Amino acid sequence: MDPARLVVENAVRSFLIEDIGFGDITSKALINSTQRAEGRVVCRESGVVAGIEEALVVLELVGCQGTAAARDGDRVKAGTMILTARGSARAMLAVERTLLNIVAHMSGVATATAELVSIAKKESSGVVRIACTRKTLPGLRYFEKRAVQLGGGDTHRLRLDDAVLIKNNHLALAGSITESVRKAKETVSFTKKVEVEVNTPDQAVEAGKAGADIVLLDNMTPREVERSVAMLKVENLRDQVLLEASGGIRKENLATYVRTGVDVISAGAITHSAPAIDLSMEIYSSRKRG
Repeated sequence: MDPARLVVENAVRSFLIEDIGFGDITSKALINSTQRAEGRVVCRESGVVAGIEEALVVLELVGCQGTAAARDGDRVKAGTMILTARGSARAMLAVERTLLNIVAHMSGVATATAELVSIAKKESSGVVRIACTRKTLPGLRYFEKRAVQLGGGDTHRLRLDDAVLIKNNHLALAGSITESVRKAKETVSFTKKVEVEVNTPDQAVEAGKAGADIVLLDNMTPREVERSVAMLKVENLRDQVLLEASGGIRKENLATYVRTGVDVISAGAITHSAPAIDLSMEIYSSRKRG
């Protein structure tokens, strides 16, 4: 089985257990167990669609058949039907909210990401990447990171074992930037990149001299980022490192950071604060429909 499919199935099962409990007592009271139904999911506002594949898994797990009317990553207009479904009326009613929550949230993340990617492309001809962070809700990282990818962004680290990222709390416990990079290079596989989070231009230069692969310029103003870039160039280190800017960067000030000369801009807001896209699921009796 595809590992991604297994992750989705396991997560969806836990979502359904949380939401359904011991059964949908409303549907059991009102709907005959043999009643068949059809449904369609409509996007009520413009945006980038994400989560359709996951929605199909939701329907399949309860014995319903889903058909995609749009593809993940598509930009759609308000009023676009993105998914149809058919099967047991009780089952469809039971998973309606879970399905909509997944697609609405993932589409919101994809849309927020696409907005930043569009700005970055305009200001840098696509040179600067937009990335997310590990500021994801527990249990939803797979869904949120995939949505970022569908929106044209970079997923950054998925887990702590993907790369070394030496942050301020590591430095407070382990020592200097130079010593921390040395320890990481000696201990971790050569296949893993080493990134260092810094707060000043001087620290950026120290990280570059220490041999860091990536330097994260954290919570710096655009002017401080520009100074970091300039100082690394003076030391002939700029071409030796990837530069990532992060912290307090949002749609309103993104263009200014793009023009500083960094390679990557990461923003936690595209996962933890993206507004959900407004969706609706219309369910109707198969008999009445036909």
